[in-house]
Amino acid sequence: MTSKLIIDTDTASDDAVAIIMALRSPLVTVEAITVVAGNCPLPQAVSNALYTAELCGSSVPVFSGAAKPLTRDLVVAEWFHGHDGLGDHGYKPSYLKAETEPAVDAIIRLAKANPGIELVTLGPLTNIAQALDRDPSIGQDISRCVIMGGNPVCEGNVTPAAEFNIYVDPEAARKVFHSGLAIEMVGWQICRGEAIFNPHDIAALRALKTPLADFSIDSNSTATRALKIQTGEIGISLPDPTAMGILLHPELCLKSSNHYVEIETVSEITRGMTVVDLLNVTRDERNAPIWAQARKAHICWKLDVPAWKQLVITSMK
Repeated sequence: MTSKLIIDTDTASDDAVAIIMALRSPLVTVEAITVVAGNCPLPQAVSNALYTAELCGSSVPVFSGAAKPLTRDLVVAEWFHGHDGLGDHGYKPSYLKAETEPAVDAIIRLAKANPGIELVTLGPLTNIAQALDRDPSIGQDISRCVIMGGNPVCEGNVTPAAEFNIYVDPEAARKVFHSGLAIEMVGWQICRGEAIFNPHDIAALRALKTPLADFSIDSNSTATRALKIQTGEIGISLPDPTAMGILLHPELCLKSSNHYVEIETVSEITRGMTVVDLLNVTRDERNAPIWAQARKAHICWKLDVPAWKQLVITSMK
């Protein structure tokens, strides 16, 4: 029996690889792709989602969502993913069009119609925060919310303190982390080090000689150059596919624990920082009201890298 899934994305190069993994998986039925501005402006992110669905031969409905964060100006990542988010190779959809229903409406409708539906978020959490604001009860209908976002106890990728998805809309992230959703947090640190798709892994992908494999490499061409500048690592960084891998195969997370998580929304120095309480001290013991969430987030600390890489490669055959 397959699970039903909503993918919320700011579709750039690593998002596209994650979307392919879900659309090609026999374990899930993707009920919708909802799009939010983040890596690139909303119209481009929608176009990228449509193109990726076409490449998979899928007619999954794609819904356009928030064009900007809840209260802030939009920050994009063209420097990392290219002006079009997909490495500037001219990818454009040929026949699929976005639905007219707004993304937030679609999220609420699908959650209420499919109790137990799963959600994976690959971008800023603006759409999800707006849906929860409008109908908080959907938190009870979503059985899992796997979030690619945050940097628990490690460096950030947009500032020293913050990971991009949370940084773009920290107010939305705070609403979502406080909502009571069954959150599984997959931070940026999971895709680092041995999880980088290195030249050997890229060669294995290219050897498949399939349109999906070639697209997965080529769409990340700008990101590969940017990663070397950013971290010194050589290869393709795939944060969103790590989250998708854990969504599809929870056993890929080899080490995890539950913690209170707070999102910094005030300081410009640490804007978007995911402050993880490793000691899990309660509000009364800490005497700090900010630690008052009713539910802890489930944080993944270690990935089964060989199995995850094999999953990515298999998805592109």
